[in-house]
Amino acid sequence: MSPVRTIASWPKGKVIKLHHVSSVLEGNPWQDPVERNLCVYLPPGYSDQEGPYVALWDFAAFTNSGPGHLNWRNQGENLVQRLDRLIHEGEMPPVVVAIPDCYTSLGGNQYVNSVAVGPYADYVVEELIPLLAGQVNVIDRRDGRGIFGKSSGGYGALFHAMNYPETWGAIASHAGDVGFDLVYRPEFPAACRGLAECNGDVLQFLKKFWRRKHPGHLDYTVLMVLAMAASYDPDTQDPVSIRLPFDVHTCELEPSRWAQWLEYDPLNLVEHHVTALQSLHCLYLDVGSRDQYNIQFGTRALSAKLEKLRVSHQFEEYDGTHSDMDYRLDISLPIMANALLSARAAEAE
Repeated sequence: MSPVRTIASWPKGKVIKLHHVSSVLEGNPWQDPVERNLCVYLPPGYSDQEGPYVALWDFAAFTNSGPGHLNWRNQGENLVQRLDRLIHEGEMPPVVVAIPDCYTSLGGNQYVNSVAVGPYADYVVEELIPLLAGQVNVIDRRDGRGIFGKSSGGYGALFHAMNYPETWGAIASHAGDVGFDLVYRPEFPAACRGLAECNGDVLQFLKKFWRRKHPGHLDYTVLMVLAMAASYDPDTQDPVSIRLPFDVHTCELEPSRWAQWLEYDPLNLVEHHVTALQSLHCLYLDVGSRDQYNIQFGTRALSAKLEKLRVSHQFEEYDGTHSDMDYRLDISLPIMANALLSARAAEAE
């Protein structure tokens, strides 16, 4: 009898860990670790003499971090297995993939600099990128470097493409947070309900959250809203206070606070960063048509703006939700890797 479960027989890459003690994360308001490992996927046949290799960076979604993408799965593939297969099948060239740990006490990261979370954009750009280039055989310039991510990781990819064009040459955003009015505002009533048991005390909620054995969906909704508030509208005078864009008792929106959030919405950022986006070798967007967080609407609007601004990009909307979208990497990773490889070849001519 032949096996019912496919067992991979192709060459396998390996994961190494680059130990790092961060300077920029020192003094972060939550005392989150400054000593972390940067996990790095090296493709089968990796060589320090050949190459150098295209480097792709994996930005994890909210409530996850890079190391979580390396976990064994009972069904489907983790990131390493997916890369091994795509490279073996000839869908993409051998690449190095950096898998940073940007987890925080607020449950995740938007990959921006914030005094109320930590300077995680600087952490990646100023510390981790040089760390990788100093120890692994990668192309140490934007034309050989790209980001992929889903949800908050997709948002981080978009934000970095706009704000760090000298660093990134390609991005892929899978259901990245776009269209804040529809993505976040519907969650505010639930956040008020969740904070009610703590009388609106944010610190009390966070302490309870991290001591609960079984946090529920409502708890994670509150955590997400707090993380976004800390990312988009930090209080520079009292970073751990986390000011919210609504009244916790009436849920009435506070326009001045909400305006600070909207300044980070890719829909509002895009027109200010046209040149940066036009310089990309690959700008890939996708989203499920049944996304539970309404991200399909913002992504459609973002694609329309990009077209109007003549920013080359690829947008795909598929039949799916905000869950179980890792298979979309089968599309985006080869597109990004091949685009960067072509850019390198063109530069060499």
